[in-house]
Amino acid sequence: MRICVIGTGYVGLITGVCFAEFGINVTCVDSDAKKIRSMEKAKVPFYEPGLEEMLRRNLDAGRISFTTNIADAVASSRVIFIAVGTPPRGDGAADMRHVEDVARGIAAHIKSYKVIVTKSTVPVGTGHRLMKIISKHLKESVDFDIVSNPEFLREGAGIEDFMRPNRVVIGASGEKAINMMKDLYKPLYLIETPFVITDVKTAELIKYASNAFLATKISFINEIANLCEKIDADVQVVAKAMGLDRRIGPKFLHAGPGYGGSCFPKDTKALLQIAKNGKVGLGVVEAVINANEHQKEMAVKRIKQAIRPLKGKTVCMLGLSFKPNTNDLRDAPSLYIIDKLLKAGAKVRAFDPVAVKDAKKIFPEITCCRDVYDAAKGADALVIVTEWNQFRNLDLDRIKRLLKGEFFFDLRNIYEPDKVRQHGFTYYSVGRP
Repeated sequence: MRICVIGTGYVGLITGVCFAEFGINVTCVDSDAKKIRSMEKAKVPFYEPGLEEMLRRNLDAGRISFTTNIADAVASSRVIFIAVGTPPRGDGAADMRHVEDVARGIAAHIKSYKVIVTKSTVPVGTGHRLMKIISKHLKESVDFDIVSNPEFLREGAGIEDFMRPNRVVIGASGEKAINMMKDLYKPLYLIETPFVITDVKTAELIKYASNAFLATKISFINEIANLCEKIDADVQVVAKAMGLDRRIGPKFLHAGPGYGGSCFPKDTKALLQIAKNGKVGLGVVEAVINANEHQKEMAVKRIKQAIRPLKGKTVCMLGLSFKPNTNDLRDAPSLYIIDKLLKAGAKVRAFDPVAVKDAKKIFPEITCCRDVYDAAKGADALVIVTEWNQFRNLDLDRIKRLLKGEFFFDLRNIYEPDKVRQHGFTYYSVGRP
């Protein structure tokens, strides 16, 4: 079977490469010719561990190709995945322009039965809307089915999540489409992956509900962390004990400066808009969003209260991406913190293993450094924002000699407080005595 994936961003490229790894012939389509030429040379436009090697292997095997020609890709494929971006609009709702443009482009080139699959995270009801758009723009009468197949890829672990997922969700109304989707995912049956077969609307909602729930866990433990600081309790012990309850589980119960990334901020706001359109209140989700904004404010407040005045001071920031193993800065807590520090008159020296250049484009005034110790030179304070593994075992004596001040802000709780204080630092963490 030959498939095509329209859109070669994070989701689209991983989807295409992983299906090629399954032995399927894949054509990836994108309107950016420069990007296509780069990927034809096995150059991935974002950081994702293992993806470049897998892409090169499947290019060499002839199982994956890239093009800007949507007509040929659609004509030669039985299954067409839509994996373009759905960025938030001003009101928080998903911007569907790219998805709808692709739908019209697909319609112009269909000449035989196709299964058209939304991989993009789309509002509930999108499947029905795409059915109407494609039907309206068909040049001849052709059967097709719309399927919702939401992605659950964690940045930094996208290949693992595709090849060994917790579940595969398929939303469709016709048996023919369902069977074709099962054929595509046949390798996952061998490892007994759970499959959820449902209708399109339910599948569309599953992605939003899943991300909103995970965001809820993060905001919840952050609020508990703030309470712990007031009553002199330890949030890490609280979270560990909570996580041992199998009904709760330990994942996403890590206090910090708030969640970020391409999914949680966007999807929680989009879910609120979906509920608003349906005249349904989602008080919990709204509280999650507000709590997350408050948590980022609290991170800046800690720094401002410790370093007075902040104007003219230099802050060393370690970690810029919203999480480790990615260069994604979308809604990263680091951006909020940097913005507030700069507005307060502070200078920022920053280091991140992969995201420094991207951050420099957003904040040209920051000093991007070659490593941790370069970033620490002459700074009045050090702030760990992202828990990259290489930050977990710093030479604290060396850091202390390089810093001008003694402030150590561990916003991810990756160090033992007593150990850091023994090296002469004034240590701050989140939700610990």
